[in-house]
Amino acid sequence: MSRTDAHGSTPAASHSRSRWQRLKKPLTVAFFLLLILLFTLLARRIDWSEVLGTLADFKVRTLVIAAGLTLASFLVYACFDLIGRTYIRQNLGWRQILPVGFISYAFNLNLSAWVGGIAMRYRLYSRLGVSAGNIAKILGLSLATNWFGYMALAGVVFASGLMKLPPSWQLSNDALQGVGVLLLVLGVAYLAACRFSRRREWSIRGVEIDLPSLPMALLQLALGALNWSLMAAVIFTLLPSKLDYPVVLGVLLISSIAGVITHIPAGLGVLEAVFIALLQHEVSRGSLLAGLIAYRAIYFILPLLIALLMYLLVEAKAKALRVKKPRKGS
Repeated sequence: MSRTDAHGSTPAASHSRSRWQRLKKPLTVAFFLLLILLFTLLARRIDWSEVLGTLADFKVRTLVIAAGLTLASFLVYACFDLIGRTYIRQNLGWRQILPVGFISYAFNLNLSAWVGGIAMRYRLYSRLGVSAGNIAKILGLSLATNWFGYMALAGVVFASGLMKLPPSWQLSNDALQGVGVLLLVLGVAYLAACRFSRRREWSIRGVEIDLPSLPMALLQLALGALNWSLMAAVIFTLLPSKLDYPVVLGVLLISSIAGVITHIPAGLGVLEAVFIALLQHEVSRGSLLAGLIAYRAIYFILPLLIALLMYLLVEAKAKALRVKKPRKGS
């Protein structure tokens, strides 16, 4: 029998994990530096007068449509937490849940998952009387919903061949289709586990995880895929009209993985670099960058300002309730 350490791992597994931990940071830094170099080279080849001109030429109707799609996307994401309410079987009203989801998503997009997805949720849900264990379950289900929807949508887009990579890219279109098929297989496996698995509970680092029912998993798929589709629709609205929606959706899905790898808050620079690299052969770099700047303003900055105001109102209301609460012994 092989020996195990305090965490139940074999020495070989522990050595492999520690080796990966040592390599993870330099690899991330190298990727980040490569991204900066790529974006710098691209920036030198951009006609900035065209960028400013395109931004100035945006019609009010276009901006209103993009803002409406952004609102729809944030509401869909906030509904991830409504699934979480059912999941933990806690009696919370939708008027309590949706603001938490909206605020968390806005902070998550701009300031990383640790600030928005985790810290903000813990603070706001604890005020609603939700235990730390149940908050962890809501967070876990929200993450699963987001990435399950991604897997399903990316699987369909990549496997269908709608997304064509430039000839200069080392990753071939056949390889991308293979990735799409793999994602679809993983998605089907998740649904099958939700339907047929006899074991419904797991414990991961002290957090109890319950496998959702098949109807709940299908709802996760629908909401997760819808949110990614709405994000792409916002970008599609702001980019040149000659681009097709499936292409914009495919590029967004690819850029999102690059953003996760770099751990850069808001994926700043990653989204732009990937879009320009993949679509510069179809439209000008200046028009692409102008659309993406508008996207960041509408989908990232504006919701963050609204979420900040909402959060301050929540804190002010909580403070007022503490002041009104009578002290013990008075």
